Amino acid sequence: MSKKVEFHFDFGSPNAYLAHKVVPEIEARTGVKFRYVPVLLGGIFKATNNVSPVIANQGIRNKGEYQFLEIERFVKKHGLTKFKFNSHFPVNTLQIMRGAVAAEIDGNLDAYIEAVMPAMWEQSLKMDDPDVIKSALDQGGIDGAHILARIQDADVKAKLVANTEDSVNRGAFGIPT
Repeated sequence: MSKKVEFHFDFGSPNAYLAHKVVPEIEARTGVKFRYVPVLLGGIFKATNNVSPVIANQGIRNKGEYQFLEIERFVKKHGLTKFKFNSHFPVNTLQIMRGAVAAEIDGNLDAYIEAVMPAMWEQSLKMDDPDVIKSALDQGGIDGAHILARIQDADVKAKLVANTEDSVNRGAFGIPT
């Protein structure tokens, strides 16, 4: 039996994208299988009195620049040439994270992730605009209208809240975790 690792993520974090891009190599090298768990980073921040490092590092001389230098180093080391910091950052990810839960319930979370991650961190799209979300999903082979309808379902909303609370209860204060 292979070991399993839960990967708690929110599309709004560049670090979630960067980690996601190296997951296949880690799985191949170690035999560990990652199970992606959609959570709401804003909910984690609120529950833990935390803030985004981009916000936390404002006004601290050199720290913000160093943070971006570390991202550049990671990108270079792993050959992630398509990465582009989203020009709309920070993006309200409530809709796309509910969409991830809906896709998970519907059995196509992997395809959903492969449609949304590049839209957010390679194409720099405004992924809190429903029209942009629908277009990105449709282009990724996901029925965007179906997902946008599903994000209003009570079971989808409840599952995202439960995932987020579980993440905090297990010690998360940010993501990816």
